[in-house]
Amino acid sequence: MIASHNIRDEFEMIFGLPPTLVVRAPGRVNLIGEHTDYNDGFVLPIAIDRETYIAARRRADRLVRMVALDFGSEMSEMSLDAITRDDAHRWSNYLRGVALMLERRGRRLPGAEMAIRGNVPIGAGLSSSAALQVCAATAFRALGGFDLDGVTLARVCQKADNEFVGIQSGIMDQFISALARADHALLIDCRDLSYESVPLPRGATIVVCDTMKRRRLVDSEYNARRAECEQAARLLATQLGKPVRALRDVSPSELARCADALPPIVARRARHVVTENARVLDAAAAARRGDLAAFGALMDASHASLRDDYAVSCAELDAMVEIARQQSGCFGARLTGAGFGGCTVNLVEDGAVPTFVANVAQAYAARTGREPQIYPCRASAGAGELPPPSF
Repeated sequence: MIASHNIRDEFEMIFGLPPTLVVRAPGRVNLIGEHTDYNDGFVLPIAIDRETYIAARRRADRLVRMVALDFGSEMSEMSLDAITRDDAHRWSNYLRGVALMLERRGRRLPGAEMAIRGNVPIGAGLSSSAALQVCAATAFRALGGFDLDGVTLARVCQKADNEFVGIQSGIMDQFISALARADHALLIDCRDLSYESVPLPRGATIVVCDTMKRRRLVDSEYNARRAECEQAARLLATQLGKPVRALRDVSPSELARCADALPPIVARRARHVVTENARVLDAAAAARRGDLAAFGALMDASHASLRDDYAVSCAELDAMVEIARQQSGCFGARLTGAGFGGCTVNLVEDGAVPTFVANVAQAYAARTGREPQIYPCRASAGAGELPPPSF
């Protein structure tokens, strides 16, 4: 956890005056619902208690000075009257993009001084970039004194990702960072952005295991999977004789009826998406009734589908999942995020967590030669402003 007074002190050392506010935004882990978002489907993420913080103070002009405390206090500056990329300090482009999209929405931003620090692991698939974007939007909103609801804020951040940073992300990461509720998952319909907070069952802890295998080929494979899903939707529309905007519009029984008419690889990709959407809705129902065993079984089935039908797992992820499932008190385990490396998410009985962490770390290191990072997590609240200091 990052103490708010530390970032306040660091801000004052750099800029000479204390900040007027500190805001935070969490990273996330997706419990179930992988590669469904760009198919207009369902996802069930939580915000985790690893966060990005920004301490900020308004300026009288239109200059924004940003310092990344986690990158050796690198500084990047921009004029709000001419927002351009800074590829020498790529981290700053997440803030620059958010500022530009807010300006385009008619929000005239004040200049600011900002110090940034976080503890969301970078490159692990826990959405450190979305946490930074949502944190920046929250800070600009507070400094500018304008209203911006959580859904709109998430859309602004996604647009910054797509049009300024150049990453064709879905909406899930920014959405959960902005709108999460403590001790709840968020069931999101990625077509209409309706959402429901789903209470997490008591008696279990979410444990994130970072394989320390950094993701490779994600962009090219991601684009290939999107194209395969779009092809499946077009072919199924013809076979079913109905509009299919996305695989969201196809039921498991409809796909089973028409699968032989699709190229084999395309059929497998479609099967993952269609069955994964059903698993998300079943998992939300299991969570509501407190059924940890059913929720865990759906996680296990999700991993098998991602491994076999969607082909986005890797040896390290499979090893981590296999080892986790061998541990007493583990209800379920699966890869989370885009795949090809990164993290697994595990549902573990509360009392078994210390032994689970120790055993998984030891067995995974022995099998792969990599020392994992393992984080028991609490589902945290979405972005917001910290209360003023008492000193």
